[in-house]
Amino acid sequence: MSVPAGAIALPAERAPTRREWVVFLRRLARRRTALFGLIVVGLVVVGALGAPWLTTWDPVEQDITNRLRPPGSSGPAGRVHVLGTDHLGRDILARIVFGARPALMVGFAAVAISGLLGMGVGLVSGYFGGRTDDVCMRLADIQLAFPFILLAIAVIGVLGPSLPVIIVVIGVSSWVVYARVVRSSVLSLREREFVQAALALGSRDGRVVLHHILPNALTPWLVVATLDMARVIVIESALSFLGLGVQPPTPTWGGMLADGRVYISTAWWLATFPGLAILFTVLGINLFGDGLRDTLDPRLKV
Repeated sequence: MSVPAGAIALPAERAPTRREWVVFLRRLARRRTALFGLIVVGLVVVGALGAPWLTTWDPVEQDITNRLRPPGSSGPAGRVHVLGTDHLGRDILARIVFGARPALMVGFAAVAISGLLGMGVGLVSGYFGGRTDDVCMRLADIQLAFPFILLAIAVIGVLGPSLPVIIVVIGVSSWVVYARVVRSSVLSLREREFVQAALALGSRDGRVVLHHILPNALTPWLVVATLDMARVIVIESALSFLGLGVQPPTPTWGGMLADGRVYISTAWWLATFPGLAILFTVLGINLFGDGLRDTLDPRLKV
């Protein structure tokens, strides 16, 4: 009995995709700095998701009689404050673990907004060119002319500081980098033979962009998005430090730094540990982004 052609076509089509993923993972595994960054980011994400199970302290519960306890001290019930307490008696470790949530939420959401917006503008600008390209790039120049801090202060001052407002402000103001990176890739891709062949066969512009250009322009976009997440986390911490971010009592790393700067000479742990949390998170994302960029670069074979 003959085997239908359709029965063997599916494994044959999936095999190259599997091999590409295996090659990609092997190349990424050779870069120890990228693996270290991925482990750090993974630990931060797991800590943020499992915050209620990682600490028994309430991050917003105040106990003035237990204020400014050094790291390793015990509370009234005999429980240990691993990283000490702040000026209101709140556990530092609990606040750091729960503070990872708004940082990562802003990072992922803002990068998604700016990345999708920038990808759309870059695809349209690079593919159609002409006046469309000029209008898009002039809008990008206007966007870059506005200082981000002043724009954030103006918008947050009108709408009020909250997590959704911060996400929208950072997301809408960060699309220019994505647009320019995608546009540069599209300008090169639209002259390639496979794109010209698709157009010659009668494919419409939308199909060419979605099925031929977008998959090839996705790699540089992904690298920029990974590296940009570290910048967004720093921006969120800076806004919280200035009082323009998520408002108390919700714990944020930037807000903890702002509270601890007053006690830097008497209670060093208030600002040191939140600063280290920002440092290692941003370092991990940058190391992973650098490794991802080198792994996806077709010019590198190792």
